[in-house]
Parts: sequence; C-alpha cells; structure tokens
Amino acid sequence: MSEPNDGPAATPGPAAATGIRRAAALAPRRGAQLLLELLESEGVEYIFGNPGTTELPLIDALLTTTQIAYVLALQEASVVAMADGYAQAARRPGFINLHTAGGLGHGLGNLLNASISGTPLVVTAGQQDSRHALMDPLLFGDLVGIAAPSVKWAREVTHVDQLPILVRRAFLDCSAAPSGPVFLSLPMDMMEAMTDIAVPERSTIDTAAVAGSLDRMADLLASVAPGRLALIAGDEVSARGNAGGGAPGGGATDEMVMLADALGAPVYGSSWPAHLPFPTAHPLWSGNLPTRADEIADVLSNYDALFALGGKSVITILYTEGPAVPDTCRVFQLSTDVRDLGRSYPTELSLQGDIQASLRVLVPMLRERVAPRRDAHDRAAASHAAGMRARRGRLAAQADREASQPVTTPLVAAREVLRAIGPGVPIVDEAIATSGYLRSLLYSESVRQYAFLRGGALGWGLPASVGYSLGIGREPVVCLVGDGAALYSPQALWTAAHEKLPVTFVVMNNREYNILKTYMKGQAHYLSRAANRFIAMDLVDPPIDYLALAASMGVAARRVERAGDIAAAVEAGIASGAANLIEVPISV
Repeated sequence: MSEPNDGPAATPGPAAATGIRRAAALAPRRGAQLLLELLESEGVEYIFGNPGTTELPLIDALLTTTQIAYVLALQEASVVAMADGYAQAARRPGFINLHTAGGLGHGLGNLLNASISGTPLVVTAGQQDSRHALMDPLLFGDLVGIAAPSVKWAREVTHVDQLPILVRRAFLDCSAAPSGPVFLSLPMDMMEAMTDIAVPERSTIDTAAVAGSLDRMADLLASVAPGRLALIAGDEVSARGNAGGGAPGGGATDEMVMLADALGAPVYGSSWPAHLPFPTAHPLWSGNLPTRADEIADVLSNYDALFALGGKSVITILYTEGPAVPDTCRVFQLSTDVRDLGRSYPTELSLQGDIQASLRVLVPMLRERVAPRRDAHDRAAASHAAGMRARRGRLAAQADREASQPVTTPLVAAREVLRAIGPGVPIVDEAIATSGYLRSLLYSESVRQYAFLRGGALGWGLPASVGYSLGIGREPVVCLVGDGAALYSPQALWTAAHEKLPVTFVVMNNREYNILKTYMKGQAHYLSRAANRFIAMDLVDPPIDYLALAASMGVAARRVERAGDIAAAVEAGIASGAANLIEVPISV
C-alpha cells in the first residue's frame, strides 16, 4: 500500500516505524525462523540440544540470530539436565531441542527429574516429515505418546501457523502452578514450511492469588501452644521471584521468615528437597526432615500441629510401618497446587493460594493474635535455637574426631568442601553419601545457594551444574557428585570445557553404590548380608580413572587424598575460572 508523500527524505514517525517492523514480521519465512522469533520474544538466551537430521532446519535458522546461543551437549540426558539447571538458576523457563524418538528416550530420566522438581521447561523434539509418516520411515516415532507421562501436556505441531499459539501456550503453561515441563513435537516439514503469520504479543497474567479463609487459619495457628507448632518450608516457598525484594533469596522466603518469627516456630525443610527455601543461618532453621516415615513421625511427635507450606514435603523412600504424620498432630497446609492439599493426610484446614501473597496477609493477623503470649513464643524460639546450636556443635566435634582418619570420611569431606565454598558460590549436589552432612553443616543467609537432585534419577548433577552456571551469567558453581552418579552423564564435562564455564566438579569417590549396599547390610534376612557379598555394588574391577575421564573431555583434574588438602584444592578450582575436576576418595 502506498504512503502519502510528505516530501523527500521524510523521517518515519513511531507509527510508521511500527508499520515497518510489522511488515518485516509478515514477510514469508520458514517455520524454523518463526520459532526463533517467538523464542526471542520470550527472552530465551539458550537452546539446549543435541542435533540430528530432524533438527537441521532449526540449526540452519540459528545463523540468522545473535540473541540465542546453541548449547551443545553430547547426549540428550545431559541436554535435559542442563536446561533444568539453567531454569532453576535463572528462574525462567529453559528451552530444549531433542532428536526425535531416540533422543527423547535418552532424555526421559532427567525429564522425569524436572517434572518431579516442577522445573519450567519447554521441551521440543524434531519429528520426521509428516508427508511420509504413513510409510514408517527411519527416525519416526510417537513423540507425543513417549513424552506424555513425564510432562504437563504434549502436542505435535500439524501446521506452521499453529506455532505462535502453541509456543506462547507452552511458555505460559510450564510456569503456571504447578510448574513443570511441556512438550512440542516439530515435524521437519513444519519447520521448512513458509508462513507470513505475525508474532503475537505476550500475555500478562497475574497468578498471585491470595488464599481464602486466612482469618480462620490465623485463629487456628494462634491457638497452638507456644513451641508446639512446626513449620515445613517446601520447595514451592522459593519457586517464584521475590516481588518484595529484601534479603538474598527468592519466592516467599522473606514472608516465611516473618511467619516463623511471628510464631517462634521451628522450620523444617522437605525430606528430599530441590532447594533449601529457608536461610540455614536463621536460628529457627531445624534442618531437613528424614526420609523414613517412622523417623519423620518421631520428629513430628514433638509437636501438636504442623503448618506445611508448599506441596510434597513429607517424602518417604523406603517403606516403614505407620504414617509419617502422627494422629496426634494437627495438619494445616498452604499451596498453589490443590492436588497436594489433603492428599495423604487429613487436614484441619488447607488453603490454595500464592504463598507469598497469602503470607503477606496472614502474618499481620498472626502477630495480632499471638501478642498476648508473645513472651512465651519468644522463650520457645530461644530454647529451640539453643538446641540447634548444640546440635551443630556436636556435629562439628564429630568432624574433628574423624579428621585424622586415614581415608576421608563423608562428614569431613562435606565440611572441608563447605569451608572452601563459603556462603556465596552456588552448590549443585548429587553426592548422596555426603549430601545429608552438607545440608546439616550449611550456614547461609541465601536460599539460592543450594540445589539438589529432587527427582531421584541419577545423572542430573554434572549437566545441571553446567546449566546453573549459564543461568547466573557464567559465574562459578561447585558441583558435588558421587562416583556412580558421575558416570551417567560424564559428557557434561565436555560442554563445560567447550563453553569455558567456571564449574568445579568434586567427585566423592567411595568406589561403590554405597546407599544400596548400606541398605542391604541393614536387612537381617538378606543373603548378601550373611555372605558379605554384594552383586553389582562395587566399582573396583577395574577402578574408574576419573582424572583420565576428565582429561579426555578437556577438563583439568586432580586427586586429593588428604582431608586437610580438600579446601585448598576447591578454593583453587573456583579461583581458576575454568572447568576443573577434583576427585576425593572417601570412606564407605
């Protein structure tokens, strides 16, 4: 359409400039190019992937953008975990491109981890050209059917003009509570097809809904005797951005601290956490719950009531008789996910709502209601804090006693690594033999320092730490990983070196599947215990050379035999500004 001629060399005004941009957006281009435009509009920084033939249209289109970088992993399990780590660190969705059915299959273990952790991911996979799907071509598979059990929803793009709606929907839905991965199958012909469809504007959605019945919740919580109420801070507490600013952290952490202070109540973490959503340096922090129902019940038997914030905090691993929550313990809940409310235990009152927004209303109500018994609540809080200091002191004394052992014990290894890391450098933890000690020893004001294998499927830690560094602007990260877990996705070492990321990988090497062997030793009726012979438990014949493995991926490595040398080695690794690996032999 012709424009009025206002004279030579006329300068386009804002409306005209907008028209120029719109015309450019409507120029015919391939579906792969449209996908990149949509990703740019969503603020995507990285595509995590491992390409095959069905992904080549997207790989080719990447030459047209400078806003999005492709992070190459050498196996799809690493791809998914890298995006998971990135999303957790950057607090925004990660974008994944896998290679058809086989690649999606490789990534399913870590996709399950992301789903259980509630990590917002947009997962895509290239699909065969739909025009010859009827002939069962090589590389063809039911991608939607494969992905569906591990994601919130799965869909195949059947026309290139569906991309704007489906991509916008994917980014919205993966972040909406309960957050988690979504999946799109991208046939090659859809990526090659030409389209002139425009990129739509992004929607603005406020999901910070305040729960109802908060006045009743305040009455019920205030009625519990001082010192007889336990708080549980689930991962959901730190899952959202901190709209109120304040202390280092995120989500509803500031409000959670105010709640604990108002009630003088101890705060426990989830029994199998993704993060530690309460400052471990706070005097009311009580550590994480155990992972056995009988042991959780033993802890909760000291209280008349519990208030669980965020779902799925009382997680058990091995079966034991009896419920985790004693019948004598009243249950109250607050979560964005209605599916977790009253799911396993009867509750006196459970509320659905945004934790941060709801606590901002609830805490002032509670302060008013507990004011008549303020002194009693303060005494209960002081008594609990003194008990926690004594507990930390006993653990420190135990570490001192073990420091002279000929082989470094897990407790000492955890302490020495933490001495080097300090309160600031993020920790990505998949070293199960030392993780409990590490969390017990961690003393930090930040709730963004620690990330753990919430899903339980091994092979997450090494690649997640790569994504974590990318998510915080390529800053240093320390990854703790067990020797067995390190072998599930060692290809992540190559990506760390290739991307020149300052990740220090610490392999806690006990040369066995220690958790499994320990469990078998505890079963009086097991033949393995009586014979002291454990099939498929030992990694010694031949021993695995982690230094050579790291070197083959371009990563500098060293072994530290003496406990007294661990802290200095980790400090040097962090200071190097490069990917490096430290092997620490530990006792079983």
